[in-house]
Amino acid sequence: MRDNALRQAWAQGRRTANGWLSIPSPFAAEVMAHQGWDSLTVDLQHGLIDYQTAVGMLQAISTTAAVPMVRVPWLEPGILMKVLDAGAYGVICPMVNSAADAELLVRACRYPPRGTRSFGPIRATLYAGADYARDADRTVLVLAMIETAAALADLDAILAVEGLDGIYVGPSDLSASLGCPPTLDPEVREVVAAIEQIVRRAKAAGLVAGIHTAAPDYARRMHQLGYDFVSIGSDARLLATKSQETLAELRGVAAAAEAPRTY
Repeated sequence: MRDNALRQAWAQGRRTANGWLSIPSPFAAEVMAHQGWDSLTVDLQHGLIDYQTAVGMLQAISTTAAVPMVRVPWLEPGILMKVLDAGAYGVICPMVNSAADAELLVRACRYPPRGTRSFGPIRATLYAGADYARDADRTVLVLAMIETAAALADLDAILAVEGLDGIYVGPSDLSASLGCPPTLDPEVREVVAAIEQIVRRAKAAGLVAGIHTAAPDYARRMHQLGYDFVSIGSDARLLATKSQETLAELRGVAAAAEAPRTY
């Protein structure tokens, strides 16, 4: 089975950069895949992408060495199994608020006897190899999003769920859950303290820690905190930001101080 390059990087102590795909276009995914990201995540939750388009995007990513991943819309076994069958080498699941949620997530992504994943890797064997069934459970990544006060309260129990590879922080929902304005790259002390606590406890449990950011300087800061896996913006946000910068340069004016309106 094809190795998961993210697992290899983390085993070597190397931090990784993840690109985020919200535009429903295999070509856009292919362009992003050729820019050097360690991995790319197709966003089925807040992106504008349906399942069939996601399959084409996974195929486009597969033209490169970037690891193909998917954020599913919700904790629902059916879509988890479908994106894995389509060749996703990792899943990010939103709103995992308890150990019971994490257990359901893991079971949906692992074959029996560990889990309840139904067998039918229709495209996964094309991408990964004919021995997919034998090695999928130790190769495919399962990451639970920690983004609520409830998840923080049950964090140690979530981290103790067997078969979970790591966690992924959603800063906007985490901020909102803690009574703060939802934002990427938060600076509110309570939210920053939670972000620091999450990575510290994840590493103590021997799990991978990931987080979403908006800007490279904040992403570097998260790497320095110990986060293994950092996403920066999204394809739509990068498109908007570079467009603003290019127009400002053309017109000889300062680039807009405010962030792009797209998420």
